Amino acid sequence: MSQLLRVQCFNVSRDGFGTGEGQSLERPFGHADPTPLFSWRAATASFVYRTEPGGSRGLDDYLTRDAECNIGAEIMGRNKFGPQRGPWKDHEWTGWWGDNPPFHTPVFVLTHHERPSFTLADTTFHFLNASPTEALTRAKQAAAGRDVRLGGGVATIREFLEADLVDTMHIAVAPVDLHRGERLWDSPDELLDRFHLESVPSPSGVTHLLFWKR
Repeated sequence: MSQLLRVQCFNVSRDGFGTGEGQSLERPFGHADPTPLFSWRAATASFVYRTEPGGSRGLDDYLTRDAECNIGAEIMGRNKFGPQRGPWKDHEWTGWWGDNPPFHTPVFVLTHHERPSFTLADTTFHFLNASPTEALTRAKQAAAGRDVRLGGGVATIREFLEADLVDTMHIAVAPVDLHRGERLWDSPDELLDRFHLESVPSPSGVTHLLFWKR
C-alpha cells in the first residue's frame, strides 16, 4: 500500500478559519480563543495531554486516536513551529511543546530560513527550504513506509492542496466564528472536484468533515 499524506484532527471555525489574527509567543492563535476549537479533542480519553483517567469515548475519541495511527513523519509550516519571522536570531527556541513534543517522529518544518536539526526526546525537527513535493519526498523517506501527517497551519495545508498532494483530510469544524485570521476555505464544497466528502456531526458540537481523494 502506498504511503498517504494525511491531514488529521485539524480544527477550523464555522467560517473557515484555522487560526486568528496577530500570532505571538503569548497567543499562538492570535486574537482567537483556541478553547472552542480544541475542547472536543481535549475531552477525549485519548487526548495526548490527558494526565488523569477518564475522558469521553465514541466518535471524537476514535478520531483522536486515528490521528496517531501509522504516522511515520510530520510536515508543518514555520508558523506552527513558532511565532518568529525572518532569519533566526538565535536557536534557543525549540517550539511550543517543551522538552517532550507530542510527535514522536521526524518533523519537517518548512521555512525560507533553515537552521540545524535538533532532537527533543524521540522527536527530531528538520528545517527545509523546499517545495511541497520535495518536502513530501523527504518525509516519506523518513517515515519508512508509514504515512506522513500534514500538521498545518492553514497556509501549509493550502499549499499542499494546491499541489494536489493531499490524500485524506479530517477537519473538525467548531460551532464558532472567528471572522478574521488565516482561512482554510470559504466553503468545503470548494474541494469536491478532487475529494469525496462525508460530514459527521458529533454530540460534542463539532462537525467532522472526512475527505478522501477521488
